[in-house]
Amino acid sequence: MVMAILETRAFGLIAAMATVTIWAGFMLITRFAVQSDFTIEELLVLRLLPGAIVMLPWMWKLGVMPPKMAWPRAAMLMVGASAVFPYVVSKGLAFAPASDGGALAPGMLPFWAAVAAYALAGEVPGPRRRAGLAMILLGALLVSLWPILKGGSDGAWRGHFMFLSGSGLWAIYSVVFRQSGLSPMQGLVIGLFWGTLAAVPVLFLSGNVSFSSVPWPDIWIMIIIQSFIIGILAMVLFSYAVKLLGAAQSSAFGALTPLMALMGGVWFLGETVTPLKVFGVILVAVGVFLASGILRKIAPPSA
Repeated sequence: MVMAILETRAFGLIAAMATVTIWAGFMLITRFAVQSDFTIEELLVLRLLPGAIVMLPWMWKLGVMPPKMAWPRAAMLMVGASAVFPYVVSKGLAFAPASDGGALAPGMLPFWAAVAAYALAGEVPGPRRRAGLAMILLGALLVSLWPILKGGSDGAWRGHFMFLSGSGLWAIYSVVFRQSGLSPMQGLVIGLFWGTLAAVPVLFLSGNVSFSSVPWPDIWIMIIIQSFIIGILAMVLFSYAVKLLGAAQSSAFGALTPLMALMGGVWFLGETVTPLKVFGVILVAVGVFLASGILRKIAPPSA
């Protein structure tokens, strides 16, 4: 009975919706954490180390060695998604609001992915996707560049730069991962193993990991959220969504992430947004929807 439910389209829709909710939650929770008692380095340790311990049986079963390829691509599979991307985006949330992060990190991902796919694989998007990518770029400029030109960014440009950098790194990882032939679970365990092995010692040596000002209940809560929900559950749910709905429809749900981060930033974190930023975020969301390719999938056949 349970397996029958897990194989239905309805579960795929639930999984996709839960995934984008977790993605938006990452922006909100991390922004809240770095404004309170946690350092970026402490959050990344809590994201990597507990997840790696829990996933040890799968590491043993699936293996942790990346496929044979050039070392820059192998390095991206090993630490890109697990350590580099979360650190850069989390660092950005120390400088800029979560409402900006939703538009400039996950929101810009289709744009950077298209650039990476063209540079690494020679893929050229179709007209509808190009229109969506142009809308994403315009919306991102309204969210980020326009406040800087107006002189009202208040130092948030540093966070914007990190959001865009992290999104670009994730896009490169996505293209390399797709070309690797690995399953999502293999990609997860490879990233957790090598990300933990490479990053955790460096994080401790940085001197920014002590948890001295953080109560133990908050640490346990952050382990559950950062490691198990954001780090592991979101990957599993997204894999289910792709399996049951297809890549295009699953990716289309990503259009909700900038909107949810915007609304969550206002409601839960008290962030102030201008009408221009709202318009920019909406442009990014619509662009993500068009760039996902879902309209090509559902368009009726031509006569």
